[in-house]
Amino acid sequence: MNFKIRRAAKEDCKDISRMIMDLAIYEKMPDQVKISHEELERDGFCQNPLFECLVAEVPEEHKSNEGFTVIGYALYFYTYSTWKGRAVYLEDLYVMPEFRGNGIGTALLSKVAEIGKKKQCVRLQLSVLNWNTPSRDFYAAKGAQDLTVTEGWHAIRFDGQNLDNLANEAPKD
Repeated sequence: MNFKIRRAAKEDCKDISRMIMDLAIYEKMPDQVKISHEELERDGFCQNPLFECLVAEVPEEHKSNEGFTVIGYALYFYTYSTWKGRAVYLEDLYVMPEFRGNGIGTALLSKVAEIGKKKQCVRLQLSVLNWNTPSRDFYAAKGAQDLTVTEGWHAIRFDGQNLDNLANEAPKD
């Protein structure tokens, strides 16, 4: 299949937003999506972007059944390990179902790895839901380690009222 991987542009945010919802539906969490394409535009296409994004695009003659040519994305950002140094975190990797199996997911993942290596990142990290065997198998086939199994790490999150409560405990300046 003919496709290209390119850096996302501000004009891609509606397509990215659409695919974020598609991914959330697949992950059985559509009610968790609270972000709009406007927030993606604001946060990813400003002077100091909070994330970077790649999109997979097919020519018009290969557009999706719904008429889309932007058919996949990889959204990532940089983190830092106090043990290892620079790292890249892959927040989302998504390819529309009708385009899977054509190397698009591999191309997106490999491009994120290449970008990370150029920025001297020593690792690429991501999270996968425990029931998502196809994705876990995909990453394992590429050489990814399941840290839950090998190191026993747990994902921890503060949000909503718990985040507010924690922030309110901060020492006052």
